[in-house]
Amino acid sequence: MASEARWGGRLDERYARPLFILTIITGSFLLFLTQPMIARMALPRVGGAPAIWNSAMLVYQLLLLGGYAYAHWVSRIRPRRQVGIHVVLLGLAALWLPIGLISGEPPVGGEPAFWVPWFLFASIGPIFFIVSAQAPLMQRWYALESSRGDPYPLYAASNLGSFAGLISYPLLVEPLMTLQQQSWLWTSLYAFLVLLVVGCALTVPGKAVEAVPEETSPAPTTRQYLHWIALAAVPSGLMLSTTTHLTTDVVAMPLLWALPLGLYLLSFVVAFAERRGPTDLVTIVAPLIILIAGGLAFSEGTRNPFVSASLGLVLLFAVAVALHGEMFRLRPAVGHLTKFYLAMSFGGMLGGLFCAIVAPLLFDWAYEHPLLIVAAALLVPQYQLVPWPKRYAIIVRIALPVAALALSYLSERGYFGFNATATMMGSIGVSLIALACLGRRVPFAIALGALMLSYGGWSTLSRSAGDSRTRSYFGIYEVYDRADGSARVLTHGTTLHGIQNLAPELETVPTSYYARRSGVGIALTNANAIFGRPASIGIIGLGSGTLSCYRQPGQRWSIFEIDPEMVEVARRRFTFLSRCAPDARIVLGDARLSMRRQAANSIDVLAVDAFSSDAVPMHLLTREALREYGRVVQPDGMILFHISNRYLDLKPVIADIAAREGWTPAMMQYLPSEEDDALNATISVWIALSRNPLTIDRLVTMSGEDAANWEMLDPTPGFSGWTDDHASILPIINYPDWLPWAGD
Repeated sequence: MASEARWGGRLDERYARPLFILTIITGSFLLFLTQPMIARMALPRVGGAPAIWNSAMLVYQLLLLGGYAYAHWVSRIRPRRQVGIHVVLLGLAALWLPIGLISGEPPVGGEPAFWVPWFLFASIGPIFFIVSAQAPLMQRWYALESSRGDPYPLYAASNLGSFAGLISYPLLVEPLMTLQQQSWLWTSLYAFLVLLVVGCALTVPGKAVEAVPEETSPAPTTRQYLHWIALAAVPSGLMLSTTTHLTTDVVAMPLLWALPLGLYLLSFVVAFAERRGPTDLVTIVAPLIILIAGGLAFSEGTRNPFVSASLGLVLLFAVAVALHGEMFRLRPAVGHLTKFYLAMSFGGMLGGLFCAIVAPLLFDWAYEHPLLIVAAALLVPQYQLVPWPKRYAIIVRIALPVAALALSYLSERGYFGFNATATMMGSIGVSLIALACLGRRVPFAIALGALMLSYGGWSTLSRSAGDSRTRSYFGIYEVYDRADGSARVLTHGTTLHGIQNLAPELETVPTSYYARRSGVGIALTNANAIFGRPASIGIIGLGSGTLSCYRQPGQRWSIFEIDPEMVEVARRRFTFLSRCAPDARIVLGDARLSMRRQAANSIDVLAVDAFSSDAVPMHLLTREALREYGRVVQPDGMILFHISNRYLDLKPVIADIAAREGWTPAMMQYLPSEEDDALNATISVWIALSRNPLTIDRLVTMSGEDAANWEMLDPTPGFSGWTDDHASILPIINYPDWLPWAGD
């Protein structure tokens, strides 16, 4: 009778489930719309240093955990009082609308890693906190009517909403809307969410004395909590480590980060669904997928990036579905629902912190990836392929794992011969041992680790014992000498960042993208002649320090570099800086923020070399950024942009912002001759800009026989360049040949 009075008829109860599902989807959609939108808003103001964005990720994780903790606390209060508290808090959070950032700039000389969390908390803290509580709290409200059944499958709807928010931002919201329009879209959806929550509140029983009693079922034990946390932490960490692995060792393709996160969210949709068939199937094959795809964790994937990327993503999805499915199987009674989700949230936070904060401090390579795969092997449900009698238990527990490690080491280090066949046979042997250990978690995990090591793992570990590799929050750098001893090479994941010839007479010859006949080489060589005096030079992006060898007597050089580790690499492993510009001023920090502190009209030539990597810091290539560079560069001065990139065509971006801001652009695509190629010159694309067309004319004239390689750039019809308020990489992506739709 109470239900009928509340709904105006029992027939209307059928609308409760769709209403709660829509509410949960809307809340989760808003959460995953918030993070990239706020990042775009904050980027010009706080810069792009990963240490800053790691602290931002910590803010999001803490707010999410706080929202789940609030949902757990409020669910212990009488239902109608819960409704009152939650609706009031939703109203108070609306004071932070329309969503956006508070005014303020990072203090000069202050620590941004402390200022940014405060800045984000003050800007979006209350509203992000209250929205993050929707998924667990709405499930608890739904369960208050006993006839509705199990509320846990509604969590699948939550992650479906998260997935929709994830893909809609880069594909629809960012390309089509300015940041101001995005803010009003978010505000409108928040108002819709409040209406949905009020609708859900009307279904909450009015005469219940208290919420679903926790005393009706045993309280979860400490061991259960730890198990839930582990089951949540491993997929969360593996999602981030897969992203690092793919972009570092396979291909640094734009938007690739969205695929692991999207599959991670979809795994909840599958694992928490009422139909258990797909989850059970994935759980059965998960150990085999871990063995096949996880065994290649140390192998280099650049030779066949499509296959390597596909295996990594299949592995992530299988592990996430299997472990999240195990969480669903071990879920507690409804009375402990919010405790369960609080433990899940805490585990997800631990996995994220391990990969984003701890791993870069502990490891010089992405070792968190194989470690998390081994952890998955320990946690995933298993079955025995080989039913070993109990009397052979010591063989399975000790002898087989030891044999797997020994065989792995001997084959990978060449004791059976340095050829592909011998290595392959050794890996096959290790795989068979691992299959024999399946169903026994620890032996299987050790054998899996041995298989990983057999595919290049021992070599990776040996390089970590030396000083050839270093890691920071910006990435993994590796320095190595070529086998013939002719050159030293610096790489950032799969991207070349510098080459130095080791022959004494060639040591200071500029190489790679910076060769004498490249656009930047011609400009810096002739800088004094172009301006009629010793020029003042600014460089954004240090790399190995190659450009410093264009320094001439009397010139003042300033180099802006965001990563302290890169400065150490350039000084310790290369001699460009020490031999050519030992007194050059090096300014650490985000280039755009550093530009704001430079004197006006203090630079004649500014070379912006932040775009040679395949990941482009968009905030350095907007109209507002060009204005800030223009303030520092004198009126007749010149800016050079390095836009060599495998996956993005940046020419339309620069051509448009140059035309809109009154700059004259000219582009040079440099193809090295055989002679230059022998000196390690590489293909490069540079664009020179000046507000004075005569400066560009002088640059072209002084290029000699290379003058014909300069071409003037016109804006692309229908294309709008980037601004701080609106930017998208979708229109300028060059898809690699190995993608099935490339060339369409």
